[in-house]
Amino acid sequence: MTSPLRYGVIAAIVTLLADQASKLWLLDVFDITHRGAVRVTPFFDLVLEWNIGISFGWFQNDNPIAQAALMVFKAAAVVALAIWMARSKKALATIALGLIIGGAIGNGIDRLAYGAVVDFALFHVRIGGNTFNWYVFNLADVAIVAGVMALLYDSFMGVPAAKAP
Repeated sequence: MTSPLRYGVIAAIVTLLADQASKLWLLDVFDITHRGAVRVTPFFDLVLEWNIGISFGWFQNDNPIAQAALMVFKAAAVVALAIWMARSKKALATIALGLIIGGAIGNGIDRLAYGAVVDFALFHVRIGGNTFNWYVFNLADVAIVAGVMALLYDSFMGVPAAKAP
């Protein structure tokens, strides 16, 4: 394994382990299913949301065929990202791809184990008597977003590729 690939694999494994550990702790130790929403700060709550859709709860569909198609699509995406990661020569891009892969696998495990993704983090703000909520998310989602942001940063600010003669 080349050095950048090693960092990507480590990022994927750490992401996957942190994501699954947080979800297992919330479900089995903290017992958020029976406890219900817990206010952690004035702007952050722990809640339990079963997401049957994709990112940010889009395309909610609990049809078994739709769920199977989503899993096939996610598996193909992880394979494509892994090939990209294996070919990457830049450490930041490789780590970013590892974050995305680890997050996608973590959410995929949820979908296989529970039929939905376990989301639990809710940020909100109260302005003028109205409460505005962000999407409920998990650590896998954070890793995926961070990975995409790092890829964008690397593509715009990284060392430019050599020009062809």
